[in-house]
Amino acid sequence: MARYKLEYIWLDGYTPTPNLRSKTLVKDFDSFPALEQLPQWGFDGSSTQQAEGRSSDCMLKPVAVFPDSTRRNGVLVMAEVMMPDGSTPHPSNHRATVLDDPGAWFGFEQEYFLFQEGRPLGFPAEGFPPPQGEYYCGTGFKAVGDIARQIVEEHLDLCLDAGINHEGINAEVAKGQWEFQIFGKGSKTAADQVWVARYILNRLCEKYGIDVQYHCKPIRGDWNGSGMHANFSTAYMRDTGGKVYFEALMAAFAEYREEHIAVYGPDNHLRLTGLHETQSIDKFNYGLADRGSSVRIPHSFMNNNYKGYLEDRRPNSQGDPYQIASRILKTIVSVPTP
Repeated sequence: MARYKLEYIWLDGYTPTPNLRSKTLVKDFDSFPALEQLPQWGFDGSSTQQAEGRSSDCMLKPVAVFPDSTRRNGVLVMAEVMMPDGSTPHPSNHRATVLDDPGAWFGFEQEYFLFQEGRPLGFPAEGFPPPQGEYYCGTGFKAVGDIARQIVEEHLDLCLDAGINHEGINAEVAKGQWEFQIFGKGSKTAADQVWVARYILNRLCEKYGIDVQYHCKPIRGDWNGSGMHANFSTAYMRDTGGKVYFEALMAAFAEYREEHIAVYGPDNHLRLTGLHETQSIDKFNYGLADRGSSVRIPHSFMNNNYKGYLEDRRPNSQGDPYQIASRILKTIVSVPTP
């Protein structure tokens, strides 16, 4: 029997973007606990904009569990927020709105900036660094500095230790901007892991005195904003597909353009301008290998007779992957299969 430190992680009730919250429960187990062994746990919702003080109890329902290599017997527990009865999802619980579909696969490309003293790492105290161009996948101190790469590499190792399905990392187009990619099979898996990876990154940066800036356009002007491109497919898209179905799917994405934009992250009008590898926020289009389109069609999709995955480039870095996955799946299921 060992004492395990269970770090329960959840999303608060702040809008338009929830914050990550966490607290530790110490509990005895014979070995690393399975998800079904973890209890629900209460918290004060009046301190997280999820309840009023006169009726403040909310419940945390574990939904995913990961080892935490930064602590002895450490466990990371992603949790949904439930009402006091423990079975009714809280209104802020957007995970509960995601359709359960084991055949739905998502890959999220999380871009972000590392900030210190109110500016991106590598920006001078006054003015700007040289224009973007050499930073994307750059090497050397001039392009990426030193602490940034140290943080990014350490974050990758911590996530891999936790069993999070990272698929890659890279320096991004703007100075001080980075990206990691996470893929998951099942409609909620990748979103769970993105939130835990964000938590790990936030916590890691505490010791460096650095903030993670998820805002989609923290530096105005001729600098790329930050996205969270959503790569998605269903079993039907991968196994059957076809041109007729694809065109019907894109027509549905166009029809529900406003509903998608509404949950693709705040301030997206600052990023989706038609410049810097984006389509304008008030338009919808798709294109083969076109990073200036709303939905990019990979060559592999076209070469495989319209079968495979697609990339929605409109979600931004501050978006909630639960809401993004939920909206994409709702649009997909609105399209009848031929």
